Amino acid sequence: MITIVPYDASWPEAFVAVARPLHAVLGELALRIDHIGSTSVPGLAAKDIIDVQVTVEDFTCTPQLVTVLGSLGYTQVPEYTRDHLPPLYQGPDTDWEKRYFQPPANQRPTHLHIRALGRPNQRYPILFRDYLRAHPMASAAYAQIKINLSQRHPDDVDFYYDIKDPLCDIVIDAAEDWARATSWQMALSPE
Repeated sequence: MITIVPYDASWPEAFVAVARPLHAVLGELALRIDHIGSTSVPGLAAKDIIDVQVTVEDFTCTPQLVTVLGSLGYTQVPEYTRDHLPPLYQGPDTDWEKRYFQPPANQRPTHLHIRALGRPNQRYPILFRDYLRAHPMASAAYAQIKINLSQRHPDDVDFYYDIKDPLCDIVIDAAEDWARATSWQMALSPE
């Protein structure tokens, strides 16, 4: 079921609580750990799920990730191996490869995405987040569409993402223009 709730000012703290043990067990394996997704944008309504992106050098470390994250109770979801491919993308499909882990049962709802450094799908959620933080009108419109979708079809997760994914591609297109106009760069270290 898709449920969108008003922004909760405790979400940044919830991210820190999730990220702290990840930093501890991943060490240098994690090049960065970022708060992504709607809960990372102040004022944005969202599902009450903390999205975390761990950036790794490449996916040769997957067996090590499974072991290390397993020590915290995370489990890999092997069927989630890639992100939505934006229309007209010209590069290889492997640019959208990822690993995805479910949190331990006693942890707050969390989506843990592992993406490789320098790939478009590693940059996409960070640029998306920063663009929405800088553009309250776009953020509010994005929230309104998500709310409307969740209210009209709360039990149809596929329908929700069939609309939301192309919407995100529209937002990222504007974000790319903004990034060029402002010389936006991904921060050297996460927030």
